[in-house]
Amino acid sequence: PRMAQEAAPVLLVVLARLVSSTWHEGSGYYLESHTNEVYAEETRPEPALDYRRVPQWCATLNIHRGEATCYSPRGSSYRSSLGTRCELSCARGYRLVGPSAVQCLPNRHWSGMAYCRQIRCHVLPAVLRGSYVCSAGVQMDSRCDYTCLPGYQLEGDRSRICMEDGHWSGSEPICVDMEPPKIRCPDSRERIAEPGKLTATVYWDPPRVRDSADGVIKRVMLRGPEPGSEFPEGEHVIRYTAHDQAYNRASCKFSIRVQVRRCPVLKPPQNGYISCTSDGNNYGATCEYLCNGGYERQGTSLRVCQSTQQWTGSQPLCAPMQINTDVNSAASLLDQFHEKRRLFVVSAPDPSNRYYKMQISMLQQAACGLDLRHVTTVELVGQPPHEVGRIREHRLSLGIIEELRRFLHLTRSHFNAVLLDKAGTDRERYISPVSPDELFLFIDTYLLSEREAARRAQSGDPCE
Repeated sequence: PRMAQEAAPVLLVVLARLVSSTWHEGSGYYLESHTNEVYAEETRPEPALDYRRVPQWCATLNIHRGEATCYSPRGSSYRSSLGTRCELSCARGYRLVGPSAVQCLPNRHWSGMAYCRQIRCHVLPAVLRGSYVCSAGVQMDSRCDYTCLPGYQLEGDRSRICMEDGHWSGSEPICVDMEPPKIRCPDSRERIAEPGKLTATVYWDPPRVRDSADGVIKRVMLRGPEPGSEFPEGEHVIRYTAHDQAYNRASCKFSIRVQVRRCPVLKPPQNGYISCTSDGNNYGATCEYLCNGGYERQGTSLRVCQSTQQWTGSQPLCAPMQINTDVNSAASLLDQFHEKRRLFVVSAPDPSNRYYKMQISMLQQAACGLDLRHVTTVELVGQPPHEVGRIREHRLSLGIIEELRRFLHLTRSHFNAVLLDKAGTDRERYISPVSPDELFLFIDTYLLSEREAARRAQSGDPCE
């Protein structure tokens, strides 16, 4: 061929320049020379070929799972004659390895070799907490579908396909715990407040919690009072929240209703009042009936609210205090006022005494304040045998008057007064008239009991 004939001299020239050697015809060897002369080897002319006699110069191409499309300069009948060019391709699912085109050379061989290799993707890695199933393994067009274990959800591509370039479509998915845990709270409940209290102690079991993924519950939080706490009257909502290891959470709630059993509200008696424990009319509450100064209770003193929501006993009355002056001694007279009334005893030498008139006038004007503070006035006026002693409209005998003077150390010679507390103890003395304001200030400061002070703070001063 012409190409071979033209290539040989050029190659020899290059070699000659490199090694400056002389070729010896037919020997296959060469000797070094110190001259710069170059000799071209004469090539033998190729014998003329009769292409018509040799239509199949190269071996017939046969590519498994592929196809060769050939073009011969001699026509379609010479598919492997000298100079034929063939373009190689593979069937779907196969990739060509080697040159995409070959040519039939004078040496009766094709210019290259190629074959079709099946397209295969790499084996997919295992999925943590999941798996996949492929339709055709790792071959092209194989479809792999991913699934996760119960309690986990797939995040990413659910399917991947082996493509023509040997890579899987999409990206590797993961199985994540996105399902919240299961939590169940106790049932709601109703309780009755304990006797004498407005609260009830309530217990309950903790909620039942289960995680659908790995079964691990990280923590359970309570919003509200702990079991065994005291709950006041009304409805209360208790909430629980559970977290798993993936920080998914679930909540539940239940209610606790505390009921206070109550009796009808008691009304205070006329000329009296009520002092109750607890809330006044709840189950177990006790109410005590008390009468104002100058009145005595007739009937039961205490009533209790029962679980049937009814009071024990019946309502008493506050009747005016009965003063009995027909007694044998001053002690018997004073006993009638023990723990009920305070006594303000006024002594004067005669009814015309200026201090006496002033004192009685001021006491008459302050009658409301005296009664509010449970003060009864006792008058001892004059000289025997015309001496007069009285409590309101009740007259005292001369013997009782004499005993009172000796007991209280009251002289007849001039005006004097003494204030006795509810125990009959001498608490303050006056040698001149005392104003109601001064008298009331002393009583309110030193003589009021805790109950009286609370009553006064609650009701105020009705005499104002």
